[in-house]
Amino acid sequence: MDVTARIRAARWTDKDKVAALIADALLPDPLAAWLVSEATRRRRVLTDVAAIWVEHAMFYGDTYVTDDLNATAVGFHRYRSIPPPANYRHRLADAAGPHADRFNQLDTLLSEPRPTEPHYHLAFLAVHPDAQGAGLATAMLTHLRSRLDRIDLPSWTDTTTNAQNLYTRHGYTPRTAITLPDGPTLQPMRRNADHRGTFPINTARPADHRWQDLHA
Repeated sequence: MDVTARIRAARWTDKDKVAALIADALLPDPLAAWLVSEATRRRRVLTDVAAIWVEHAMFYGDTYVTDDLNATAVGFHRYRSIPPPANYRHRLADAAGPHADRFNQLDTLLSEPRPTEPHYHLAFLAVHPDAQGAGLATAMLTHLRSRLDRIDLPSWTDTTTNAQNLYTRHGYTPRTAITLPDGPTLQPMRRNADHRGTFPINTARPADHRWQDLHA
């Protein structure tokens, strides 16, 4: 049954809970086992690596959560090239240990087809397993869509083939699929901005397209 979700910008104090939420949502997916072969360490490693990127999004993007922290969306504003997280190589080695190569391999494969033009990169869309099926992912995508349409910015994401239909319903179209070596297939998807149904822009005030200044 669908629920009404109140969505807000994540606070700095939410970042560890957001990272844990991403790990919990990813755990049942074959990608998690491909990234971290050790089942006993899998959740810890996924959480620690996600924490690096959630923190990075606080500076170069935005993170949205539902008030109950059952769903999150983490994205980056790629108006131009952005730097990697601070000390990323060392932090990844500390977080992932012997599994760091898999994360580096995934980063390389996913970055190759990514657009070079300005776009919004939806890096994570996660719903806690206990809250799935309640419409939270749809609420998050609807929230993002309204913001991106207002600033005429395309969006890019990489998802599992199982979630492809969800993104398709929100205007994303598939690009060439990526099959990981001895692993699952991931589906890059793109959505162009659509101004139909968006709020009118106040022409009396110049629009500020720097999303970095818009999130709390």
